[in-house]
Amino acid sequence: MWQTFWTTFSLVFLAELGDKTQLTVLARSATDKPWLVLCASVLALSVAALLATILGSVLQKYISPRILQVAGGILFLVFGAVMLVSAFRTPAA
Repeated sequence: MWQTFWTTFSLVFLAELGDKTQLTVLARSATDKPWLVLCASVLALSVAALLATILGSVLQKYISPRILQVAGGILFLVFGAVMLVSAFRTPAA
């Protein structure tokens, strides 16, 4: 049980470092009340995680975990490729 907890915590924590969400929170807390920004961001991330958890638990009843892993990996690669293509197509500022 604790292994699942710490693995999930570590993966989500590392994935969130330096992403757009963290930069948005940083910018908002510089101009607004930091505690209010913290509470709003914790609630938003909690709701997003809740929805993902519910969707994952529903999907696992109908689709094998192996297929979900492969589909997740493929989506990760597709999103990465789309971001790379858009980065090279966007003219430098």
